[in-house]
Amino acid sequence: MTWLDYLIVGLYLLGLLWLGLRFRHQESGQEYFLGGRSLAWPTLTLSVMATQLSAISFISAPAFVGLREGGGLIWLSYELALPLAVIIMLWRLLPTLHNAGVVSVYDYLEQRFSRSTRLLISFVFQISRSFATAIMIYAISLILQGTMGLNQLHAILIIGVITLIYSAMGGMKAVVYGDAIQMVLIVAGAGLCLWAGLDAAGGWQQVMNIIPSERLQAANTETAGLDGSDFGLLPMIFGGLVLYASYYGCDQSEAQRSLSSHSISDLKKMLLTVAFLRFPITVLYCAAGLVIGAVVLSTPELQAQIPADEPDWMMPIFIVNYLPAGIVGILVVAILAAAMSSLSSAINSLAAVTTEDICRVTGAKPDDESYLKRARIAGTVWGLITLVLSLYAGNIAPTVIEAINKIGSVFYGPVLATFLAGIHSRKISPVAMNIGLLAGVGTNVFLWLSDSTLFWFWWNLIGFVITLVVAGLSSFILPNDNAHKLASVRGISYQAAAVLVAWSGILTLTVIYLPDWLS
Repeated sequence: MTWLDYLIVGLYLLGLLWLGLRFRHQESGQEYFLGGRSLAWPTLTLSVMATQLSAISFISAPAFVGLREGGGLIWLSYELALPLAVIIMLWRLLPTLHNAGVVSVYDYLEQRFSRSTRLLISFVFQISRSFATAIMIYAISLILQGTMGLNQLHAILIIGVITLIYSAMGGMKAVVYGDAIQMVLIVAGAGLCLWAGLDAAGGWQQVMNIIPSERLQAANTETAGLDGSDFGLLPMIFGGLVLYASYYGCDQSEAQRSLSSHSISDLKKMLLTVAFLRFPITVLYCAAGLVIGAVVLSTPELQAQIPADEPDWMMPIFIVNYLPAGIVGILVVAILAAAMSSLSSAINSLAAVTTEDICRVTGAKPDDESYLKRARIAGTVWGLITLVLSLYAGNIAPTVIEAINKIGSVFYGPVLATFLAGIHSRKISPVAMNIGLLAGVGTNVFLWLSDSTLFWFWWNLIGFVITLVVAGLSSFILPNDNAHKLASVRGISYQAAAVLVAWSGILTLTVIYLPDWLS
């Protein structure tokens, strides 16, 4: 990297600190965690996508497609269920949570069921989110070591401390506006890499001549994921449906953006835009992976710079070798942006859940000044915990990344079932719901520990079904005497739902026939 690249990175980091100072004045907890519900839906849309299409996606998706053993365009099958999941989220789930006026989505569970239900699910969220974020920071610190020549500690401090300062000071507004800028940088960075890769490879036809044909398979219709096979089309659709609905609708780190929207109408626009834009952006990542993978495979000296069994180095090594001064700085900023968007979102959502949990447990409602003080302290503490964990992630990352993905699938189905049962049924009692929740989680834990050959994507659907069935049956023995049900709100029309179903069908046909179109 040249002085110009370092200057660009430095100016970007200073700009983030200014963003925190710009939005540092808040008057209430809702303004700190939800931006006072004054944020425009296009900005929130960019924030949602920046959090999901994170640094790991920017680095790992192209590496998976272009270089990783067993990889390829099969990555696209992850996207097939999202439009269907948006229907579930907009039917009652997120509009009801938005209408309830909660800061933490888990507060709804206490209002509908019991404090124990709320605390159980929020505890799982806080532990899993902090570990997942720590591993993400560690992975990106390796990239910065390769591009900027930093050691691990300095790389982690650059990512963590700057993000901690601007997110703790500026609250949700700083996080969302930072995410919006970062999303633009991420997409522009992927586009620049694709353009430079095509130039280096000698055009798209030359890429197709180099890339092995098996990497062009985008859907696996030969397996149902019953014998341990990954990426089967059926588990990716049905398991993915539950995973996405739970992640976007019940995970505080994503649902907090929906709660921050000005109205249910804006919420609907935001989620529909995400449903239609995520696939094209993922296609851009995958196309960059194919092209750069072809460059690496045809250039032995470039391939020698990528450590063995570390395909994630593909993107940063390509950036340093093939992009001119100034552009390298912009791409390093894009990598930083992707990491910081995930970290800032995690810090803010963890602080929101922790602050609300403390207020419920103590039973005393603090004034706005005390609440904001608690919120900033909680955000700072979680930021420091995450940074400390990331320093030691190198010892556990090779197994924990896979473990965290599986842990998510253990809980996503039962959590979604709990929220939907609370919204759609007044018959299920708090005790019955807790029994169903534990039964769903317990079933998935058994599948994991028993080394079942069932592909873990199925756990999402299995946990969802088991939780609802057990909770429903338990309610006959333990009826809900209070018959308490909070008002629910529908946020999508039948016409919009039909369009989303059609879009999901188009995506499915696209990934099935994509190899024929490319060959």
